[in-house]
Amino acid sequence: MKQLLLLRHAKSSWDDPDLDDFDRPLAERGLKAARLIGRELGARNWLPDQALVSPALRTRDTWRLVAAELPVHPRVAFAEALYDAAAADILGQLRKADPSTSCLLVLGHNPGLEELAKQLAGPGSEAKARKRLEEKFPTAALARFVLEDDWSGVSAARLTHCLRPKDLS
Repeated sequence: MKQLLLLRHAKSSWDDPDLDDFDRPLAERGLKAARLIGRELGARNWLPDQALVSPALRTRDTWRLVAAELPVHPRVAFAEALYDAAAADILGQLRKADPSTSCLLVLGHNPGLEELAKQLAGPGSEAKARKRLEEKFPTAALARFVLEDDWSGVSAARLTHCLRPKDLS
């Protein structure tokens, strides 16, 4: 069985209107939320062996803070194709994951990440998790899926959890 963790970047700052979208840093709230999600991943033993991360500043900073809370050091790839990506593009990236990866974390942006999470949530998904996902997938939200298929063929999976920072604090 494989695990897929879809993580939206933490809350970013809009304080500097002259900054390019790609270069926006995390807001104070985002710094706290990223650490909280990292601690939760560790506490639940949802430990990725590989992370695919958008190269935008806010996603790299989110990853740095999440990873600092983990007891493992997964392989990390910063994938340009994840920045501002549509759901189909994100799915294409995760289908290229190393077949030996048992837990893959993808850290990216909305709306593509949320759309992909909704598309992947297949039969057997937990009702509470699906309801949360349908309500809202805010910054630093995490959707956890389990699947039997190899990464190259993934089209649906069982959504087991949808965690939001406000639900954890």
